[in-house]
Amino acid sequence: MNGSEPLGLLLDQAQDKIALLDDEGRFTYVNDAAERILGFAPAELLGEVVFEYIHPDEREAVERTFYRILDTDRFTEESITYRHRAADGSWVWLESRMSNLTDDTLDGYVVSSRDITDRVQAERERAEAASHLREIATVSSDVLWMFDADWSEVLFVNPSYEEIYGGSIEELETDPQTLLDTVHPDDVPAVEEAMKRIADGASVDMEYRVNADENYNRWVWVQAEPIEEDGEVVRITGFAKDVTDRRRRERQLVVMDNLLRHNLRNDLNIILGTAELLESEVPETAEHTAVIRRVGDELLATAEKEREIIDLITERQEPGRIEFEKVVGECVEVVRNRYPDASIEITSLDPVAVDGRVELRSAVIELLENAVRHAETADPTVRIDLTRTADGAELVVRDDHAPIPAVEANVLRGDHDMTDVYHSSGLGLWLVYWSVELSGGRVDVESGPDRGNEITVALSRACD
Repeated sequence: MNGSEPLGLLLDQAQDKIALLDDEGRFTYVNDAAERILGFAPAELLGEVVFEYIHPDEREAVERTFYRILDTDRFTEESITYRHRAADGSWVWLESRMSNLTDDTLDGYVVSSRDITDRVQAERERAEAASHLREIATVSSDVLWMFDADWSEVLFVNPSYEEIYGGSIEELETDPQTLLDTVHPDDVPAVEEAMKRIADGASVDMEYRVNADENYNRWVWVQAEPIEEDGEVVRITGFAKDVTDRRRRERQLVVMDNLLRHNLRNDLNIILGTAELLESEVPETAEHTAVIRRVGDELLATAEKEREIIDLITERQEPGRIEFEKVVGECVEVVRNRYPDASIEITSLDPVAVDGRVELRSAVIELLENAVRHAETADPTVRIDLTRTADGAELVVRDDHAPIPAVEANVLRGDHDMTDVYHSSGLGLWLVYWSVELSGGRVDVESGPDRGNEITVALSRACD
């Protein structure tokens, strides 16, 4: 290189590889960055033709670009990316910038190259991930979508939109507001309000009716999240799941629940009233009418539990923070008042907040009452223990009764479903199991002829 020694020293400090190429693409100068980037000492490259080091897939394009720049009369500067062979035989992605500017002080044309291997790899990984997401979205039965921050542009929506919402993707991309045309008119205000909240940075979880072609009989469950950069919403993304079948089942449960409770209560009241009348008019039937009244009262109690269970599995509730020691204490007082002859002992009551649903109160009462009702003595003793654990809390209910039948214990553990030939004796333990399960907890049962029963309910601690 014709130039001062200080200039050469300065170029050797550059992070980019600086090279001079003659008209045939031979190296006439290379700075020290070549060794850091490619592993070649500069002297190893001098006199070599650069094209011999370029990956075969990019060599032709690089040569074409090089000679086009040289053959252009006016000043030209271009950039090109390609793979350059390193000293160890691997390939390094370079982004090179070259112009046809030269003069007598330069022994060739200047080419400045930087290592972009990490960037190319990251771009490929993003492209591969995006390709996988597109494949998943194409076959997904859920509607996956992304809008810009003010809902004025559709960035992505998969084909399930047309089936579930009944709208056209082409129309939606042309005018994103056509989304509201697919929504039941009565639900539009709520959807518009939700769209504003998301644009302001809030998450949304809601259900509404869609698809005018199907008389808006489709229900969707929508979860949407704002994507923020530097504290500003830049995109809105989410999914919509078709929950029509679940909604239909819930409506059917509610209808059957109302009919069952109304008819059952009315009919049982007639039976109990008739039994009472029969006993007063024919005293010698008292023993038999007592059986009728006992069974009738038990059926009424079962109907009430059935109502609690229907409410439990049809209401959309998220677990929340519960000061569990207060709930347990209240439940103990309720059972003590209902069964004054029973002894309900609290052996420990650690203060602890758990993550659960309000139905946990019914579950605790049911466990205590179940232990009292099935006692073999008139004045049973039940012990309850609430302990704070590393992960949350454990509630233990102990008695000294005969072991719980395996079929009942399996209900509490969730090991079996109720069938015509395999069913538990009542709904109370199912209420316990579902209440705990929907609160993200678990139930365990330990029984034995010499130890009675020990039922443990484990729950997660609430976030502070």
